[in-house]
Order: sequence, then C-alpha cells, then structure tokens
Amino acid sequence: MAKNETKRVKPAVLKDDNDALVAIKKMTGYKPAKDEFTVVNADAAKAAMTGAQEKETEKKVEFDSARDDACAAEWVFHNFILGMKDQVVAQYGPDSNEVQAVGLKKKSEWATRKTKKKTTPPSATPTPPPAA
Repeated sequence: MAKNETKRVKPAVLKDDNDALVAIKKMTGYKPAKDEFTVVNADAAKAAMTGAQEKETEKKVEFDSARDDACAAEWVFHNFILGMKDQVVAQYGPDSNEVQAVGLKKKSEWATRKTKKKTTPPSATPTPPPAA
C-alpha cells in the first residue's frame, strides 16, 4: 500500500480520502470483492483515526501546558538565584572569595579600561591605477 508508514499522511491526502469515502457511501451497488473493504469497516477505521487524532491533540495540549509550567518555574528559580548572588555581593563585598564561589568575578579581576590612542587617518591621495 504505502511506501513509508512511519511518516504522517498529509492533510490534503486525508481530505481526498474522506471525499472518496463519501463518494463510495453514495454508490448504490458498492460490494467489494474483499470483505475487509466494506463501508462499515471504513467507518470504523475513520473513527479510530479521529479518536487517535483527538488523543494526540489532548496530549499535545497537556505537554504544552506542562512545558509552560516548567518554563515559568525555571525563571522563578533563576531569578531567585540572581537575587541570592546579589545578597552575597552585598554581604561579603564585591572582591571576596564568596563572590567567586557563586560564579561571579571578583571586582579586582575585571580588566581596567584603557584609553584608545587616536590614529591618524590614511592619506587621502588616490592611488594610481595599475599599469597594463
């Protein structure tokens, strides 16, 4: 039947399949040679697909909600730790070993700002074109 049944069927293909089922249901003399391809079995397969899609949607909504909750909790924790680091700096001083222990740089380890020397712009004389 299908080449790769591990990939999702495109929505356009599913719409075409649904349209074909509607057309087959309108046929008065449809009697398949194989009994497994009856309209009743098609309705059961469609119901199973719809149920699985609804379950997937429910799980996706649950997952999205859980991910949002985890993200919010991560930010609460991160901001709490940032506040704790500020308290360590306030309590022990910006150049203490405790500041370094919480992952911050000591004040004395920061490089001092150096002034840049002014450079003279290159001469504005045009260069002659190369000789051919």
